[in-house]
Amino acid sequence: VQLVESGGGSVQAGGSLRLSCAASYTGDPHCLAWFRQAPGKEREGVASTDSDGHQRYGDSALGRFTASRDSTTNTLYLQMTNLQPEDTGMYYCAARGGMYCPELSRGNAVLFDHWGQGTQVTV
Repeated sequence: VQLVESGGGSVQAGGSLRLSCAASYTGDPHCLAWFRQAPGKEREGVASTDSDGHQRYGDSALGRFTASRDSTTNTLYLQMTNLQPEDTGMYYCAARGGMYCPELSRGNAVLFDHWGQGTQVTV
């Protein structure tokens, strides 16, 4: 499995960014998700999509972020709006084999097997 993120950058508070994750894998369906990590903080689940497109969101993303998945290209997106300084961090794409994603509960990052290199978001 290979995951390549893009789309990070620096924006002012209130601005928007769209992250992309190009996923390459063969065989079984995979859950795809976005996590983020700020310096000195635990990796936090932001959003995930099951292989059928069903989405889950972490509390910090509700109402501001939208995850989507293009199954034809295996690309995961994260549209982020009304960005705030507390959204600053490295954003990672993650994958886990299986149709359905686990809940984005604290500590569940360990349930994901594959990670991209990350893309930096600074607000």
